[in-house]
Amino acid sequence: MFPMELKERFARDGFFCIPDFFTPEEVKILQAEVERLKQEGHLRNVATDGDGSTHSSSKRNLQLCPTWPVSETFRALPFAEKVVQAVAELIGEPVRLRLDQIFLKPAQDGAGTNWHQDNAYFRVTDPMRGVAMWIAIHDATIENGTMHMIPGLQREELPHSRDPESDHHIRCYPDESQEVPCLLPAGGVVFFAYGTPHCTKGNRTERDRAGLAYHFYHADYPPQDSAADYPMPYLTGPQAEGGAQEFGADQRGRWERLVSGA
Repeated sequence: MFPMELKERFARDGFFCIPDFFTPEEVKILQAEVERLKQEGHLRNVATDGDGSTHSSSKRNLQLCPTWPVSETFRALPFAEKVVQAVAELIGEPVRLRLDQIFLKPAQDGAGTNWHQDNAYFRVTDPMRGVAMWIAIHDATIENGTMHMIPGLQREELPHSRDPESDHHIRCYPDESQEVPCLLPAGGVVFFAYGTPHCTKGNRTERDRAGLAYHFYHADYPPQDSAADYPMPYLTGPQAEGGAQEFGADQRGRWERLVSGA
């Protein structure tokens, strides 16, 4: 699926971007579902006024984690054939799904999510055996605070501390002079290793910007985080049942049927 150049970039830099991973038809579905979840009040503001607890009235960082209990659409997406194939190529098999979440940065006062490594949360023994897929729901630009990465640190464990700008996140403080912004059209994707430092910035434009993230790991490297209380279905391997046990129904093929209108 991926050319060798991208696999080598993943090993060297810890991430790469695919600008057209999802089709325009798929993008419409993604955007409509995020808008529904926003309108129904499923996303909450996790930004604080610098004390880690007082929710801010001047900036908003809206999060929904996990998405699957309230979204059949986002429950089905990680079982899409092209998603499973992509993840398996990067981290090997068998693959399991760890977590899914949305961050929405509202127009004008959208706040970023500070620098961190996913493995500071998940703690798999090899950070290259875990991968995140971050989907740009809307065009992601410098102006609206797209995802930023720092290449080459994906195998290093950076010190983290409580993030005072969030009600529950942690953060690290890497050398930001090395940061690389991921400029993506809607439907573009960043694949990045659990150890890759990343952040998003604030949105000061007149339009909302959202990102949908899925976190996967190789089943031989289970996460050691204490919050591992979400269903973690197998996507490949002999135990893969399409999430039938975890979600009550086989999710395989559902995304493709949704896109085709079948």
